[in-house]
Amino acid sequence: MMEKEKLKELISQLKYDANGLIPAIIQDAENGQVLMFAFMNQESLEQTIQSGFATYWSRSRQKFWVKGESSGHTQKVKNIYYDCDKDCLLVKIEQKVAACHKGYRTCFFTELTEEGPKIIAEKVFDESEVY
Repeated sequence: MMEKEKLKELISQLKYDANGLIPAIIQDAENGQVLMFAFMNQESLEQTIQSGFATYWSRSRQKFWVKGESSGHTQKVKNIYYDCDKDCLLVKIEQKVAACHKGYRTCFFTELTEEGPKIIAEKVFDESEVY
């Protein structure tokens, strides 16, 4: 395991935007499906590593949120990667139930087609019963 200070130094060397955020692509570690996109900051990334569960920064609410804290649909972190420019994260996780708050496993359930939007997945839960 990496020493805490070395890990903090590595996290601080990532490239955050003017608001202190770094984009994170969230992917199912088992099958490679892209589940969602979110933002992290240095502190949420540290919390994610410490707890082993995905913690993000909500731009709309201006606060941290642990995925699954209200729904129980947690994301256990398996691996975290950063890209060659150090300005984007890929977080591979074990998803419990679903990532999308609208009831789908992935947030990417709508295909853009010439005929208009096309829903390409089935709901795995009823969001009105969860939220």
